[in-house]
Amino acid sequence: MDGIALEGRSVIVTMCVGQLGSLLPHVVVPSILAAFLIPEWHLSGAQAGLLAGSGAAGYMVAVPVLATLTDRIDARRILIAGSAVSALGTLLFGLFATGLWSGALFNAVAGVGFAGAYMPGLKALTDRLAPGDSSRAITLYTSSFSFGVGLSFMVSQLVAEGWGWRSAFLVTAAGPLVMLTACLLLRSVKPAPTSGRLLDFAPVLHNRQAMGFVLGYGAHCFELYGIRTWIVAFWTFVAAKSSAASILTPIVVSVVFSLLAMPASILGNEFALRFGRHRAISAVMFASAAVALLIGLLADKPPWLLLPLILIYAVTVPADSGALTSGMSMAADPSHRGATMAMHSTVGFSLSALGAWALGVALDAAGGPQSASAWMAAFSVLAAGILLGPLALYWSRRETPT
Repeated sequence: MDGIALEGRSVIVTMCVGQLGSLLPHVVVPSILAAFLIPEWHLSGAQAGLLAGSGAAGYMVAVPVLATLTDRIDARRILIAGSAVSALGTLLFGLFATGLWSGALFNAVAGVGFAGAYMPGLKALTDRLAPGDSSRAITLYTSSFSFGVGLSFMVSQLVAEGWGWRSAFLVTAAGPLVMLTACLLLRSVKPAPTSGRLLDFAPVLHNRQAMGFVLGYGAHCFELYGIRTWIVAFWTFVAAKSSAASILTPIVVSVVFSLLAMPASILGNEFALRFGRHRAISAVMFASAAVALLIGLLADKPPWLLLPLILIYAVTVPADSGALTSGMSMAADPSHRGATMAMHSTVGFSLSALGAWALGVALDAAGGPQSASAWMAAFSVLAAGILLGPLALYWSRRETPT
């Protein structure tokens, strides 16, 4: 973080630590899906994907309003309210969820709360930094997301195995309170005056350069949340086919998969700054699709063969994240940056929910999560989704007809 002012460093550290707390309950459902919720609630793959995607659906509904509001009021105020709602939704799931629909409802409430934390957190960060400090700071913030997800995977599975799956929700519900506390340490900022209606996205939609990054982010989220939802189930399938005892349990693999995302995202953004954002992002997406197809083809092979591919995939999947989000923020009109972030997040989390559900549908259609051919189908869906990203970036570079 050389070259960033002392105040900027303090804000970056505060927001990254706060985000780790916000993310503590973020993947509780995917973490315990295969071992607890699918057998106890008798869920099909599509139903499991729907349950896991319900958090993203709640996020998608709320984020257009909450992120756009940050163009008018201090994002810190939205962060405080969002953190409280996120903690409440997680707590309700642990106490009262009894099946698919009650679980989906409480998970959606938690998603609504997270909508008041992630993009408003990014806006709170950029509002408190000098313009020249934003690109790397945004990448640090978005990449700390991955560290938080890894922490969520680890805590959720360990607590669930030790004290039951409901305890995992009760423990992780405390996480968003860390972000709430972090918000109290930030100085107040009054956003620059903006014109137009609250949910006026016309200026965003007409910003072709920003929309290219937004649509590319959607493809990224489809792949990211698809694999994040099903990584524990996939490695459970892989481990079950090996008779030898191994430290490579689903907990270990899911945590390592998530932790690798942080350096991958940072390095991906540096690669984009050096070689060009569009070129670097497209190269990463093509590589990720190829690795996904290879994993699917080898799904019935032993863990020692699949592990290197999973680790490579753990790098390619998130390597475009920081570059896409910083590209969007820098391409946005400053007076509509909150609305642009709202669009970015709405598209991203809409396709996140779709990715989690689509993999479940593919698994059901091809024989279920105990079938190697089903995992081939699932990873093919991931590859197809991420390949939409380079198409979106190509479209954004084309000149608008006059």
